[in-house]
Amino acid sequence: MRRIAALSLLLLASIAPAQERPNIIFILADDLGYGDLGCYGQSKIRTPNLDRMAAEGTRLTQHYSGNAVCAPSRCVLMTGLHPGHAYIRNNKEHRPEGQEPLPEEIVSLPKLLKASGYTTGGFGKWGLGGPGTSGQPLKQGFDRWFGYYCQAVAHSFYPASLWNDDQPFPLNTPPISGHDTFKPAEDPNDPAAYKRFQGTQYSADLIAEEARQFIHTNRERSFFCYIPTTVPHLALQVPDDSLNEYAGHWEDPPYKGGHGYIPHFAPRAAYAAMITRMDREIGRLLDLVQELGIDERTIFVFSSDNGPLHGEHQGLGGTDAEFFQSSGGLRNGKGTLYEGGFRVPGIVRWKGKVPAGAVQHRVTGFEDWLPTLLELAGLTDRIPGEIDGISFAKTLLGEFQPQRPFLYREFPGYGGQQAIREGNWKLIRTQLMPTKKALAQGRQPNLELFDLAADPAEQHNLAETHPEVISRLLDRMRQEHRNSAIFPFPALDQ
Repeated sequence: MRRIAALSLLLLASIAPAQERPNIIFILADDLGYGDLGCYGQSKIRTPNLDRMAAEGTRLTQHYSGNAVCAPSRCVLMTGLHPGHAYIRNNKEHRPEGQEPLPEEIVSLPKLLKASGYTTGGFGKWGLGGPGTSGQPLKQGFDRWFGYYCQAVAHSFYPASLWNDDQPFPLNTPPISGHDTFKPAEDPNDPAAYKRFQGTQYSADLIAEEARQFIHTNRERSFFCYIPTTVPHLALQVPDDSLNEYAGHWEDPPYKGGHGYIPHFAPRAAYAAMITRMDREIGRLLDLVQELGIDERTIFVFSSDNGPLHGEHQGLGGTDAEFFQSSGGLRNGKGTLYEGGFRVPGIVRWKGKVPAGAVQHRVTGFEDWLPTLLELAGLTDRIPGEIDGISFAKTLLGEFQPQRPFLYREFPGYGGQQAIREGNWKLIRTQLMPTKKALAQGRQPNLELFDLAADPAEQHNLAETHPEVISRLLDRMRQEHRNSAIFPFPALDQ
């Protein structure tokens, strides 16, 4: 693991911050697809505030999340290390609550910003360590936290409690499991039967309110406000005032349960309403920084932790990615290293600094945010030497920058996958760790090569006609993998 010595962090903490370092508001959606926003081609779901953010800032067309599922993707974002070097490489639940924790000594974006004088706050879903572990947010560089520690608990928008820093914050609502189902006496054909799955205190609203309060409280100092919202991850739950905006717009057969998560009487309307409600909260953030007079020294970033439920997950919990074209024409979705699984929206707005209405096609990834944000904050000398991220600050500022030499991903889950992109070439290997079920179905390790410029939907495998490209990319893949004792990957380990 690549670390900065603890002494170095202590020295950084003693350095007085500059008065005008930009604030950073980083909003991370959960399972939002490349095609789920109006500014990325969505025609059914309204996202006026994110469309405004893109119009007033720069939109990235070839931006990649850290991995194909939640925890390893967020680890890449926080540490600047790609999945072949990152500490957390798959979802791994710990009982009674939480996932595999980050080590306390690991170097991360919030720690580096805090040591440089920033006040740091996180609001939403963490997923990198539960209560009482080294990975809990207050041990990972955050001065303030409100929301979920555990991504499994976050499957419900009406939990028993949230975390207020390191203390439970009970909610005044009966908890609702995100995996509940109908009781024998309940009628799935009766709309009233679905009301039982809706509470009174919607967690996303509470979390958004706390984020705004943090910004207001810290308006006179430089702050990092990380908002990893739980929207639009399952379960499908949204207050009626938002649901009514879409009710009856389309044919919308009820999801009666049986394929994970709670039932919903209007699942398509619910999915769209969740995203539009999230967009409403983002609009409130945009308005708030203007009201506080800090707009010109505040960087907004928006992205998603991975792609949408698709392929084998189509219909899980009532989702309908095909109806909304959530992958934006890209192949597959969450859990895969095809483009739909980890190419995600990326929007950056910094009034007066980042060009308005610009579209950038440079290949970028979650590991790049750590050095990019540090450079934009004037903290280039704080960027760790041994990370995989490459700052694209110059690209965001409208300056010339050489293309990224390659982007690497590996994922031991969902059958075992590995992918690399070099220019427009994309090599992907699948079924490297096939399950017993997959083997029984005759699935074997598979290798595919795509030219993403000519074939962004990855429909034409060119492996047989370009052996020299495959040889070169396989060599690079071998160089980028480092063994992990916690997340073994036998097909890659040496």
